[in-house]
Amino acid sequence: MPAWSSRAISVMAWNRVEGASVADGLSRALDVPVGDVSLPYASVSGVTGAGPLNIARQVGGLDAPWVVVNGGANDLGIGCGRANQGMLEALITPDGSKGAIPNLVRGLTARGSRVVWADYYTSPKFAGTACARLYADMEQRLGRMAAIMPAVLMVDMGDVIATSDPAMFDSDRIHPSPEGSRRIAALVAEAIRAADPTLR
Repeated sequence: MPAWSSRAISVMAWNRVEGASVADGLSRALDVPVGDVSLPYASVSGVTGAGPLNIARQVGGLDAPWVVVNGGANDLGIGCGRANQGMLEALITPDGSKGAIPNLVRGLTARGSRVVWADYYTSPKFAGTACARLYADMEQRLGRMAAIMPAVLMVDMGDVIATSDPAMFDSDRIHPSPEGSRRIAALVAEAIRAADPTLR
């Protein structure tokens, strides 16, 4: 059964032209077809635009056993320009039960998909800034969401992407290098294999 990877933002779409995106790596790691609807500048709340830039619409028509999702950074704005508690609350409440992200995930699981939420790594460009602190808060909330939703797994891209390792990043010091994308794909593949005996 194919594991379709539907993703949201430029981290997931990066290196696609070279055939080295996270979706490409995930397909090779799991030896299954992996679809990819991710687009740069997409957002969970729709603040960056309607249509395909709205992640809920990106994944709205999917019917897949596994969906890999990531998002929230563009909602908060470049350099956390929209970094206020109001936007974070709109994305996900402190207990992880409400907001645009839980609603998005529930829509997928209600159709029978299992979801892997890939939490952000800290990029060198924003390490030590208000962005890093805000993302840490969001990570805790996402963890609580995953804990209360049986069909949801959460992986932390920071487990395989070290902020201090320039080889993991593109020249913009935000997006992953091909090796960074490969490591993210391996992390996601390992989580899916552990949870799905048909893909071992």
